[in-house]
Amino acid sequence: MAKWTAFPYELYDFDAARLKKQWTRLHAGDVEPAPKDAKLLKAWALFHAGEFQKAFDAGLKLGGDGITLANKAQAIYANYLEKSEKTKLGMFQEVMARAEAQAAAEPKNPNAHYWMAYAIGRYGQSISVAKALAQGLGTKLKTALETTIELAPKHADAHIALGAFHAEVIDKVGSLLGKTQGASKAAGLAMFQQALKLTPASAIAMVEYANGLVMLEGDKRMKDAEKLYADAAACTPADAMERLDVEMAKAELED
Repeated sequence: MAKWTAFPYELYDFDAARLKKQWTRLHAGDVEPAPKDAKLLKAWALFHAGEFQKAFDAGLKLGGDGITLANKAQAIYANYLEKSEKTKLGMFQEVMARAEAQAAAEPKNPNAHYWMAYAIGRYGQSISVAKALAQGLGTKLKTALETTIELAPKHADAHIALGAFHAEVIDKVGSLLGKTQGASKAAGLAMFQQALKLTPASAIAMVEYANGLVMLEGDKRMKDAEKLYADAAACTPADAMERLDVEMAKAELED
């Protein structure tokens, strides 16, 4: 496998003991249970430090619950750091396939459904939302996220992604056609608000809510969106993924 682009900031200092103490805080968004297996905990520490490729390799090698780690590491890396569009699309397809198999084997595992949905969503954004909807990916994504929330009602990241689904669909195909995909403005806004209620200090929840406000409400909400971007940019990241979210918020403010 080709070498992945390195995390462009200073790596975070995580070992198993430190991660164990901070687990609940770091996984407030995806409510992934803390691993009991020492090797898996050590592998997760690589992810939080910013060693995404090492975390991915370790997760795949461990199998079982390690698949969730592999999916998260590859999906987050592809979304934020992979420069080649072709490689990025291939990575999202790999995550989709692995997560779908995991969901079939473990139907009550919320993050199997979530990472399948996340990969579908990012893949759809890359090929164009209209194309993704024509391929039936919208229904698949929505079902996977609704399943995630049914299994884990406090899964803030799934609420964010479902809010983004409603916003993207309405933004790209309009409210009328959006209805045929089960998308509505009210549902989208409610999802973002619930995500922020569950994780009020989450930079990504603020950024995605800001994006959603502009897509769903237009320029009249631009000031609210800018306030959310500013709040997200002011967050103190606790790990590598959060650093990428904060940097994204700073970039939005500069645009």
